[in-house]
Amino acid sequence: MAYHYQTQSYTPPDALKKTEPRHQVAIVGAGPIGLAMAIDLALRGIPSVIFADGDKVSVGSRAICWAKRTLEIFDRLGVGERMLAKGVTWKTGRLFHGPDEVYSFDLLPETGHKMPAFINLQQYYVEQYLIERIADFPDLIDLRWRNKVVGHTDRGDHVTLQIETPDGGYSTAAQYYLACDGARSPSRKRMGLRFSGETFEERFLIADVHMPESPFGQGPAERHFWFKPPFHPGQSALLHKQPDDIYRIDLQLGSEADPELEKQPERVIPRIRAMVGECPFELDWVSVYSFTCARLDRFIHGRVIFVGDSAHIVSPFGARGGNGGIQDVDNLGWKLAATLQHRAAATLLQSYDEERAFGADENIRNSARATNFMTPKSAMERIFRDAVLDLAKSENFARKLVNSGRLSLPCSLHGLSLQREEDDVMIGQACPDAPLEQDGAAGWLLDQLQQQDTNACKLLLPEHWDSPVVPGVVIIRIGRPGSLYQQRFGDAATLLRPDQHVLARYTTPAELKKNLRRAVQTLQGHLS
Repeated sequence: MAYHYQTQSYTPPDALKKTEPRHQVAIVGAGPIGLAMAIDLALRGIPSVIFADGDKVSVGSRAICWAKRTLEIFDRLGVGERMLAKGVTWKTGRLFHGPDEVYSFDLLPETGHKMPAFINLQQYYVEQYLIERIADFPDLIDLRWRNKVVGHTDRGDHVTLQIETPDGGYSTAAQYYLACDGARSPSRKRMGLRFSGETFEERFLIADVHMPESPFGQGPAERHFWFKPPFHPGQSALLHKQPDDIYRIDLQLGSEADPELEKQPERVIPRIRAMVGECPFELDWVSVYSFTCARLDRFIHGRVIFVGDSAHIVSPFGARGGNGGIQDVDNLGWKLAATLQHRAAATLLQSYDEERAFGADENIRNSARATNFMTPKSAMERIFRDAVLDLAKSENFARKLVNSGRLSLPCSLHGLSLQREEDDVMIGQACPDAPLEQDGAAGWLLDQLQQQDTNACKLLLPEHWDSPVVPGVVIIRIGRPGSLYQQRFGDAATLLRPDQHVLARYTTPAELKKNLRRAVQTLQGHLS
């Protein structure tokens, strides 16, 4: 393999010898979601302990596509620039029907953003960078390798955990238990919780191949998707590049495919050879999968909170799994911190369930639609799909009907309980980035936001407006006339939540003075 796996050090915990103090937060699972969750909380002053079953990062590239909003969140956590430097940046996708290109698309046609539309970067690199970032918080993050959670009980005001280690077992307790233990979540199984959703019988081969000669030629990396490709008749195929000359290939196999048989090199290699032609390659990692689009009915169960794949799962088409999980982290971190630090009522946590269930439903809906479009279940569905693809060569309206995995976009929270009810299209959206020039130096809006109090709301205020004084609100004056910032935000005051989603907009100073305090109090869960 191109990646060199390192064994993480196991240290016998002190809890094997004596009872340890109750933790504020126990995080179960050390994948990208659990690691990112601990860093998010640490940045807000909340200590946590992470329990990891194993002692290595994930085997195989697994999640590889990281969307712009996810990269912005990772940047806030301190690993975004490192991911960008290592990852393969791409924004052009090409869609084929048979041997013919139907159309291409640009994921980020406008300029003025620090982060690109997408990068491809193997999950093991992401986990490595997060682990190394955790080392910056020795007093706030306790990462315990080879500490397997084998039981937990919600006691009402805390959760007790039973842990197994190579040196024996112990018990500990935490005020909140965050289940970040993946799609097969043992936490979920222990609680007898089930997913609601749809299971797809179609099977896909997923392979990472080391290929020094690019099948894209000399141009930039792109995402190529085929319906009924000539090298794989009647099915679908996907190809895109990762770092280290590793390429991700997905091949539809049909519902009758034998997973164990199809993983054998003598079956895999001819399929890839038919796709890439004479380009020399070596297999790096192979798996065969089917998938489910489903979620828990509730993500919060007393003091136990489900985050990422333990709460919801989707098909891999559209890169909605890992990206959706990181948006869970972004949504939950500031709310849990505000609750633990007594800056907000505990009812604020319930908005995590509301907002991320809404986001999961959006991801599941798009993921299921993509799968149904890619794998028609009847002759009539196939006729419709092929007619749409033929029309899409020349007609824009038909291109909107094509679905080979609608790529992940940040979820808008407009209309949900925390946001102000108004028609402004920005309400509920993640704050768009914009270039800034302050004190003669160039910079970025989101960087400026991240340099301020992580637990505070931010008020982007026009230069000529008076500054209101409201606890929990940081005033940021940016945006000279004619700047790209002003073009994106207009001559209005914009109130941002701690996770940088737009909470409210005020078009006049009088409106701001009248409504700002009430908006913040609503966000805090009506602090008494």
